[in-house]
Amino acid sequence: MNIAENLKQVLAELPTNVRLVAVSKFHPNEAIEEAYSVGQRIFGESKVQEMTDKYESLPKDIEWHFIGHLQTNKIKYMAPYVAMIHGIDSYKLLVEVNKQAAKVGRIIKCLLQLHIAQEETKFGFSADECREMLAAGEWKSLKYVQICGLMGMASNTDDIEQIDREFCSLNELFKEVKENYFPDSDAFCELSMGMSHDYHQAIAKESTLVRVGSKIFGERNY
Repeated sequence: MNIAENLKQVLAELPTNVRLVAVSKFHPNEAIEEAYSVGQRIFGESKVQEMTDKYESLPKDIEWHFIGHLQTNKIKYMAPYVAMIHGIDSYKLLVEVNKQAAKVGRIIKCLLQLHIAQEETKFGFSADECREMLAAGEWKSLKYVQICGLMGMASNTDDIEQIDREFCSLNELFKEVKENYFPDSDAFCELSMGMSHDYHQAIAKESTLVRVGSKIFGERNY
């Protein structure tokens, strides 16, 4: 099966309210072009330099989503073009994104990353840290970032019930945050969860953005 066929198969499984982020990190431009040729426009990258190189050489109507762990000193390179940052895991990072977005006169869409997995290797706010940050209210003064929802990664496990619990906890927190801090915001609508191995479970728990890579592009060349 080729990339175009793989992509069509994944898209056929998605409800109309779920968007696909095709995770193209470590894959060459040719792979992205093949997915682009059948209509895919949202691509996810985890290295700023790689994403910037691809942005500069590929069609300009591609919507680039940054899905990796973000370092503050790299934000300035993608501020001019990035469509959404999925991994905001500290208030400090949000402040820096706001600062760099202001310099280029853009409002950058951001998702708050929650640590819902059992693994220590994953990044993100705890639920309480997220509540405290939002309750403090300082984020309201950041005019060049728009908080659009939450993102999380489930544990890398074969335990389906555990994955379900983790997605369920994130969905519940999303609803709580929406009600308490963004009740009138149409923009706060994204729940980014689910990858190649668990996106069906994520969709069942109301994910709106699924990040699928290997199922479309095959295994990565690191």
